[in-house]
Amino acid sequence: MSERSVRAYVTGRVQQVGYRQSCSQMARSLGLVGWVRNLMDGRVEVFAQGESDAVDQLVGWLWGGPALAVVTGVESDVVAADRTLRDFFIHPDPMKIG
Repeated sequence: MSERSVRAYVTGRVQQVGYRQSCSQMARSLGLVGWVRNLMDGRVEVFAQGESDAVDQLVGWLWGGPALAVVTGVESDVVAADRTLRDFFIHPDPMKIG
C-alpha cells in the first residue's frame, strides 16, 4: 500500500457553505488524516495524507464539495508527510496570507 500527502487550495464560493465540515467528513470516511481551514483570502486549504487512492478520491471530491459550494479551481501538490497526525480536523480560525 502506497501512502501520499497533499496540500490543496480550493477557490470559488467555498466559505460559509459547509465546505470544511463536509471535507472533514469525506476525509475521515476515506481513512485519511490531516486538516482543513479557511484562508483570509477566501480560499480553503486542505492537508491530507493516507493511502494514495484515498487521497486521489478526496482531491477529486474537492472539485465539487458540498451542495452549496461553487468551486472554480483546485491546486494540489504532493508534500512531505506529517507523522504526528492521528485524525482529520478542522482548524477553527482562518490563517492570514501574506
